[in-house]
Amino acid sequence: MSLAPRAVLVHRRTEYEELLDRHGTHGQAAFFLSSRGRSIDEVVDRHHRTRQALREVTAAVPLTWRSSQVERADLDRFLFAPEDVVVVVGQDGLVANTAKYLSGQPVIGIDGDPGRNPGILVRHRCADTAALLRAATAGGRTDDLTMVEAVADDTQRLLALNEIYLGPPGHQTARYRLGPDSEKDPGEAQASSGVLVGTGTGATGWLRSLWLERGSTAQLPAPCDRRLLWFVREAWPSPATGTSRVSGHLEQQQGLRLTVESDRIVVFGDGMEADALQLTWGQSVRLGIAATSLRLLT
Repeated sequence: MSLAPRAVLVHRRTEYEELLDRHGTHGQAAFFLSSRGRSIDEVVDRHHRTRQALREVTAAVPLTWRSSQVERADLDRFLFAPEDVVVVVGQDGLVANTAKYLSGQPVIGIDGDPGRNPGILVRHRCADTAALLRAATAGGRTDDLTMVEAVADDTQRLLALNEIYLGPPGHQTARYRLGPDSEKDPGEAQASSGVLVGTGTGATGWLRSLWLERGSTAQLPAPCDRRLLWFVREAWPSPATGTSRVSGHLEQQQGLRLTVESDRIVVFGDGMEADALQLTWGQSVRLGIAATSLRLLT
């Protein structure tokens, strides 16, 4: 007997909940905000809207389904199953935070506070949830968003929907060799503040800022394009380090290899620094298009 589908509702703590954790009581939180020229009323209103959205989405899950909830902070410890339908209730960034832990499950993005989010990834409203859940199990149409993958030589693996950053854990300079994934090319020795490899989904964020800063003529990829762009941040020319390889693109089956030549480099995706790969001297990591895509219901 096959298992009934499971709806996994992903959400994050509200600003109000975080304020209560930090200050203990509503009154103390209100005093803290007022001393900085802010009112707690707007924070409480957003909290209530977010919680109401979560209740509405929960109520829309069919009675014959299983259901579960997971907070953003617990994603790295949650085990997603193949039969799951993932419902992200919140901001666009929460979809990206969730994507790296999935392996092809359909994803529904619900905007919990319409008007405050661009709605690029959280495309739907709470009232649409029931119909979207039915569509997810019936093979409804999805956008298969390209993801970027980092695979280290010790088999550590990291996925990201927007971008992967490789660089020093603090404000120091990282030293490494960078080049194509080829045994014939040892790569260029570089010193910089890091390397960014991004997708078409990430082309509206950090990747775009680097693209604009460089005045790049490369065409930014669309979210479903099987193409990546990469940039080196603040490469430093010296007698021992070069700057001839500071940007480029990766097509299907192409890879970019970075070999560490400093004490430590961290690799993290979509701003999730707490869930990073740690690489030390002599280790290498390959960046390329991931086989897995994010299946986002349209």
